[in-house]
Amino acid sequence: MTTTAPRLGPAPGRGTALARLLLLAAVLLGALLATAGPASAHAALTGSDPQDGAVVATAPKEVRLTFSEEVAMSDDSIRVLDPAGKRVDTGELQNLCSGSVIRYGVPLLPGLPDGTYTVAWQTVSADSHPVSGAFTFSVGAPSTTSVALPDTPVGGGLVGALYGIARYLSYAGFVVLVGGGAFVLACWPRGAAVRPVQRLVVRGWLTLTAATLALLLLRHPYTKTGRLGDVFDLGGLRAVLETKTGAALSSRLLLLGAAALFVAVLFGAYARRRDEKEHKDLTFGLALGGTVVAAGIAGTWALAEHASTGLQPGVAMPVDILHLLAVAGWLGGLTTLLVALRKAPSIERSAVERYSHLAFGSVVVLAATGLYQSWRQVGSWSALTGTRYGQLLLVKIGLVAVLVGIGWVSRRWVRRLAERPEGGAEPDLDEPRDEPREEADLGAQPADEPDAESGTEAGDRPGTGPDTEEPDAEEPDAERAAQLARQRAAVATARRIKARDADPERAGLRRSVLTEAAVAVVLLAVTTVLTSTEPARTEEEAGRGRAAAGATAVPNRPVDVRLPFDTGGVDGKGTVQLTLDPGRTGANALHIYVLRPNGRALDVPEVKVSFTLEAKDIGPLPVLPDRIQTGHWTASGLQLPMAGEWLMQVTVRTSEIDQTTIEKNVKIG
Repeated sequence: MTTTAPRLGPAPGRGTALARLLLLAAVLLGALLATAGPASAHAALTGSDPQDGAVVATAPKEVRLTFSEEVAMSDDSIRVLDPAGKRVDTGELQNLCSGSVIRYGVPLLPGLPDGTYTVAWQTVSADSHPVSGAFTFSVGAPSTTSVALPDTPVGGGLVGALYGIARYLSYAGFVVLVGGGAFVLACWPRGAAVRPVQRLVVRGWLTLTAATLALLLLRHPYTKTGRLGDVFDLGGLRAVLETKTGAALSSRLLLLGAAALFVAVLFGAYARRRDEKEHKDLTFGLALGGTVVAAGIAGTWALAEHASTGLQPGVAMPVDILHLLAVAGWLGGLTTLLVALRKAPSIERSAVERYSHLAFGSVVVLAATGLYQSWRQVGSWSALTGTRYGQLLLVKIGLVAVLVGIGWVSRRWVRRLAERPEGGAEPDLDEPRDEPREEADLGAQPADEPDAESGTEAGDRPGTGPDTEEPDAEEPDAERAAQLARQRAAVATARRIKARDADPERAGLRRSVLTEAAVAVVLLAVTTVLTSTEPARTEEEAGRGRAAAGATAVPNRPVDVRLPFDTGGVDGKGTVQLTLDPGRTGANALHIYVLRPNGRALDVPEVKVSFTLEAKDIGPLPVLPDRIQTGHWTASGLQLPMAGEWLMQVTVRTSEIDQTTIEKNVKIG
């Protein structure tokens, strides 16, 4: 008769709760990543010369771009295209940076005709995120343009999605690897011999290694081409390795080699060592070496991302390393505890208590470092609520608060377990139950025991008497004994799990830890998106820079405007060309040229001009220019009291009854 050991698994109620919590976490995670969009760049364009939408009288000699922070530029980072889409810049990048001003330019070819030109730019910010954009300016007068820009921004599309997933997995792998190792060393040394814990930490190492390799291969298409087929472009990979981010990723791979040695010793020699002094020495060596390796891996993020640029990078990078280590100690230890509670036959109360202290210390470090990072990246209360980074930060703070609250509940369950006497209903938590039993315990029957199947004693079985030979019975009996041993071991394990799950304190602790883990999944996703979002301080500073730049029509150059007119009478068509010098607040000189359609001067009886700053309810300020010669009128001492976008209205009269008024918005700095 063939018997089958019962299949073991979680109790139905517990499995349903786990499924619901993981489903909720998956829904929240999916909603978060679905609304994340392409990674927001952390360097912003704060100004340009010419300005976006500017109309200039003559073609500029170069195009200049100003950024909010350091960027990595190449000769193809700035391209200027004519209305037909032909490149009209020389391709020679000029570094015009001075002090804290980050500015680059590119010369233009001489003799550019009138029309609308497109400036397309693409670069990588100092914190490793790609940034791109485009704007137009016109020479003489606006025209149609055939330039077609990519619909998908750099860092978006399929490549951007894969890069974001790899970033998330790298954070998750780091948390599990470092947190799991710390949990074993600091809280539960016996866990080094528990197979589910070993599998968890090894999978964390594999996940981090695979994600780092994926990030390295995806880096070139992520920042440059956007094509997934360029993943194995050796030239692109070589260029990536020469960048700061490439150096950080390759350093991470080298450190992961050292981490593999740490894991091998932890689950090999450390788990088997029985001598107390040797065990203590090995614990100290693993703790010291593991801390150095973990800090080095965390430093690869600090080197290439937020902490490496902006305000106080010398302080921010060590703080960022401590922040990542605290996250790993808390959430990685939590994950290991959850696996131990669900998969390991037993875990000591003292281990849970030690983790409780470790988690508390991690939360304290997390709060201190997070407070500094929030001040550094946000900078103001308005940015906390008025920028996407600030809003995500509020969500993260809320999730951390929820985790702390659930952790407080878990500490209550731990306290109850600690206060309960050992002789109570709780199973002996210190008894190692993942060891195989001896053969006598696993199902070998004594000679005088009744046979479970036939009810006869072993001595009365057919073919088992003293005078009977058993040439063919030895092999079936051995197989049957092994099968019964497996069955009894499975039944005994099922009984132990049932007794363990019936314990209300342990069940309550398991539920609270499981809930913490589900919230931690979403928290890690929010953190990943947060590191891909433009910091609030940078966004506000860039906005102020754009506002200041927007108040200047064409920096360091007079305002030149050409306006066609038609009064409807004889000689009623032409063009008015106005030059406002210097185009700033205060005194300005205004020159007006009235031209026929063929470009010759047109003599008209009257020209009037007025300026209105509607945003401040200033004006209209009338200007009555003097006629200098045919078609040339001028006014000196024109006072414009404030910077802003002024409405300029020009009235041209070509006869006693024929006149028209044309208008144009100009930006005065």
